Amino acid sequence: MTQHATGVIAVVGATATGKSDLALDLAEALGGEIVNADAMQLYRGMDIGTAKTPPEQRRGIPHHQLDVLDVTEEASVAVYQRRARADVARIRERGRVAVVVGGSGLYVRALLDDLAFPETDPALRAELEQRLAEEGPGLLHDELARLDPEAAARIDRRNGRRVVRALEVVRLTGRPFAASQPTRATPVVPAVQVAIDVPREELAVRVADRARRMFDDGLLEETAALVEAGLDRGRTASRAVGYVQARAVLAGESTLDEALEATVVATRQLARRQLTWFRRDDRIHWLAPGPDLAARASRLVA
Repeated sequence: MTQHATGVIAVVGATATGKSDLALDLAEALGGEIVNADAMQLYRGMDIGTAKTPPEQRRGIPHHQLDVLDVTEEASVAVYQRRARADVARIRERGRVAVVVGGSGLYVRALLDDLAFPETDPALRAELEQRLAEEGPGLLHDELARLDPEAAARIDRRNGRRVVRALEVVRLTGRPFAASQPTRATPVVPAVQVAIDVPREELAVRVADRARRMFDDGLLEETAALVEAGLDRGRTASRAVGYVQARAVLAGESTLDEALEATVVATRQLARRQLTWFRRDDRIHWLAPGPDLAARASRLVA
């Protein structure tokens, strides 16, 4: 029998740990609806490479914040915060449980915690990005070091996107970039947070298996269609793991075997970054995989 409760539960953690299946089990058991917190699953058409749950496998459970952006649009965590919180509020007004699921740590924090994001200035952003293209990230990083030495020390001088964003914030606000970054967690949307604690060796096997399945299931064909739709112009979508490697195959710059191996390596690196992020949050309950996983997670909500 379905048990009904009101509240929020967040299923977070690394890629390939089984978050989507657990979220479905919880939504079914608790009378819930799912709110996506994976930045790349916001994009229409990016299905295979993001391991998006196909509609026919969603068990009739409503899903929110899936397929809300075209690949040419830039994902904005500030916009996501506003829209996802509205979804959660409406779900709770219906007396149902919001099951947030995803591995994009900043998006999870933006939804649940008291984070404010400085606005962007299109003209300033365009100016900085033009300079990035013409001068490279090093000179921009030198400028950031003069304006905000602490931010420059924390940002890799090769990471042009982060350097541009830091410079934009510093020039817009007149304050250090760190002042706009998440620090102490102050909940705005109280939630029980759970993560699946898959052993490192098993996770490596899962990552490799998932990468192979993606290519077997048609990632190259999906990527070709997305390139037609403007994927190369998408500032956020074009960087997604799997699609970068698939585009290299389509462009004749990589073999299929090389792309598969590169995808495995990049996904493992992503998983490590996700684990580092989520391990810092002592509010998260880490649960071992097992047949009673959903039951154990449900008891935490109760």
